[in-house]
Amino acid sequence: QVQLVESGGGLVQAGGSLRLSCAASGRTFSTYSMGWFRQAPGKEREFVAAIGWNPGNTYYRDSVKGRFTISRDNAANRVYLQMNSLKPEDTAVYYCAAARRIVPGTRGDEYDDWGQGTQVTVSS
Repeated sequence: QVQLVESGGGLVQAGGSLRLSCAASGRTFSTYSMGWFRQAPGKEREFVAAIGWNPGNTYYRDSVKGRFTISRDNAANRVYLQMNSLKPEDTAVYYCAAARRIVPGTRGDEYDDWGQGTQVTVSS
């Protein structure tokens, strides 16, 4: 099991940027695929981005492609989500998740451990 703690959320105007960070405990971080999910009020949780063991192996939901970038630093046990050109529809609680698999999944049930979430609010 890995413990995950997100940070970096906040309030930003449309068109602005935020960088989310997820700190992971444990010595085997490099063997986890990592994902970011989000949940807006009244909506179901949805996949945002994921990164595999190979940092070049990344996946994004269509609505964030070209605006969001997921990356990882195995030496620091951290995964990041750089969010640019933010839109009001990006407003949600963002969750970091870890999966004991080489290739990252895009479904929540493919992940084993979750953080507590960080709020991102984009004003118009």
